Amino acid sequence: MKQSSRGKGQLPPSYRNLHIIQSLVLEGRPLTATEINASLNLPVPTIHRLVSNLEAEGFLTRHLDGRSYQPGPRLREMMVGVMRFWYQGLPQRDVLIRLNAQLGETCNLAMPDGDAMIYVDRVETQWPLRIQLHAGSRVPLHATSAGKLCLSMMPDPVLERYLKRAELRAYTPQTLTTPDALLAEVARIREQGYSTDSEEFVPGMIAVAVPVLDSAGKLLATMSFHAPLQRLTLAEGLKHLPALRAAAEELGRLA
Repeated sequence: MKQSSRGKGQLPPSYRNLHIIQSLVLEGRPLTATEINASLNLPVPTIHRLVSNLEAEGFLTRHLDGRSYQPGPRLREMMVGVMRFWYQGLPQRDVLIRLNAQLGETCNLAMPDGDAMIYVDRVETQWPLRIQLHAGSRVPLHATSAGKLCLSMMPDPVLERYLKRAELRAYTPQTLTTPDALLAEVARIREQGYSTDSEEFVPGMIAVAVPVLDSAGKLLATMSFHAPLQRLTLAEGLKHLPALRAAAEELGRLA
């Protein structure tokens, strides 16, 4: 993070909350108040007071360890709004629109958000039968094609920590609810390079997801589509994989 030219502890009061949020977001992992303060050099009582206020207002929330902080619901809403603003009218948005026109089904762009995936952008199908999941919705990692794909991209130690603490809730009879079953699914996804959801999150809904990677092969987002079984079986949906992958590759080049 670019540091201010001011001396230690001389950050203007009006900027302090913004710099706290910036420090957390740029690090990309939960941070304690002390870790956040490493780049700010504020008095200890001040950083703890500011972080506590941000938590109380919903901009930060406690991580599962009880000590560190991560983006809270109000900050996540802002992040989604900023990303949607950035995508509107830009080439990245056009990729999603063209994919939707080609497939005729709802197409989604999602990003990891702690223990869930968050829909950054989506283009809805024109069919009246559809699943209502608006941009900004958070969906579970273990029960969705986008979420399981994200799990498959995690390093093994991170995946193991997730499995130890995650509540693998059953959303439907098809949801994978045991660590062993989810690990087997992750292995399959890693081998084939895509993920599916066969009525695991919403009864009667299928979905297919592929990764959007940067030039270094790092996961930026997931590109997916979903459809009701009444209109498209999973086997039929997998025929759209080439189009889905081409759109994800194009989006990765534009990132």
